[in-house]
Amino acid sequence: MARSVLTGGSGFLGNHLARALLASGDEVVVVDDYSTGSPVNLADLADEPRLTVVEHDVSTGLPVDGPVDAVLHFASAASPPAYLARPLETLAVGSEGTRHALELARAHGARFLLASTSEIYGDPTVHPQPEGYWGNVNSVGPRSVYDEAKRFAEAITMAYHRTFGLDTKIARIFNTYGPRMAPGDGRVVTNFIEQALAGSPLTVYGDGSQTRSFCWVDDEVRGFLALLHSDWIGPMNIGNPGECTVLELAEIVREVSGVDVPIELAPLPADDPTRRRPDITLAREVLGWAPEVDLRSGVTRLVEWYRAERVPTA
Repeated sequence: MARSVLTGGSGFLGNHLARALLASGDEVVVVDDYSTGSPVNLADLADEPRLTVVEHDVSTGLPVDGPVDAVLHFASAASPPAYLARPLETLAVGSEGTRHALELARAHGARFLLASTSEIYGDPTVHPQPEGYWGNVNSVGPRSVYDEAKRFAEAITMAYHRTFGLDTKIARIFNTYGPRMAPGDGRVVTNFIEQALAGSPLTVYGDGSQTRSFCWVDDEVRGFLALLHSDWIGPMNIGNPGECTVLELAEIVREVSGVDVPIELAPLPADDPTRRRPDITLAREVLGWAPEVDLRSGVTRLVEWYRAERVPTA
């Protein structure tokens, strides 16, 4: 039985990953300060003997005793409202938090998986984005607190590999959606669903022509585990290459939910990327991984989950 340390394990991606690690037979130590995650996300696993939860800010250290076979660093605010509200904390978890996670992996000779992001590509001038593209990032814009935190995290991760021979993997995560995303999270799929089910207009920023690629969370987590257990060193795109405009997504949500609400346009946030789509050639060739759930099917599942879990019934 392997023992995995997962930072940010009470967050959206983290709690799904914790469950997948447990299902694979691992013992899991979750380290989280609940700044953006919630203990509710793991509450149903309170009696699981192979799960330990440590409440701690990884920016100040990583107090984990005992053997460690893998360190998975997923601690960070991830949605724009969350990291814009916590700019210094976001930079700290990407820098000092990553260093503490790497030190824990080095001390135990453990594998290390960094949760990076498609945001390191910024507003890309290359489309779709392959891992070899260096990006087009505004280093002083409001979003830079997240973008540059992740770019630094990638840099220090590869420095630990080159300096100490650490087995390091970097997952560049594109838009992901699924159950247990925080209410009011600020990411577009859940924004639209919450607005539609409340009978409110769907807020589209800009003219809605900007594109995104959305991956169902179970597909995403399957990619993380495949990367963790591979021999690959360095970054790899883990995302769904299906691309749609934000307006097209809004129409899918309206159709799937059966709620005929209007669309309202709002000003586009600063540095919002115009196009985003992963080139997953590497993941297909090295991991044999590709997403299986198409966007309409995933949105249908998520609307059903919202209606069962979040919408009050009479």
